Amino acid sequence: MKKYRVTVNGTTYEIELEELTGTAPAAAPASASAPAPAPSPTASAGGEQVTSPMPGTILSVNIAAGDMVKRGQVLMILEAMKMENEIMCPCDGRVASVQATKGTAVESGALLCVIQ
Repeated sequence: MKKYRVTVNGTTYEIELEELTGTAPAAAPASASAPAPAPSPTASAGGEQVTSPMPGTILSVNIAAGDMVKRGQVLMILEAMKMENEIMCPCDGRVASVQATKGTAVESGALLCVIQ
């Protein structure tokens, strides 16, 4: 284990890191289970579905149905736990539909828009 001191936004934290080289890590204790992976956009017959990675409130919608979009373009801003999260476009295409509007509260996995 190596100890490090990290400063984030003016607050100093001491952390310990363990280097794992070529060996499988030991099983994590039950109390430190890994978080479930965020749902990723899934392809469907109607196009690429963009879903909410976490519950929150839509602060802004930067697209409309029919708009051409590029991979990596910011589609929406989602506020969750006082943080603004950019919802990025997963692929190039045209916006087929937009289900979320400004001020809408969404749950994790909620459909935000469809890209064709």
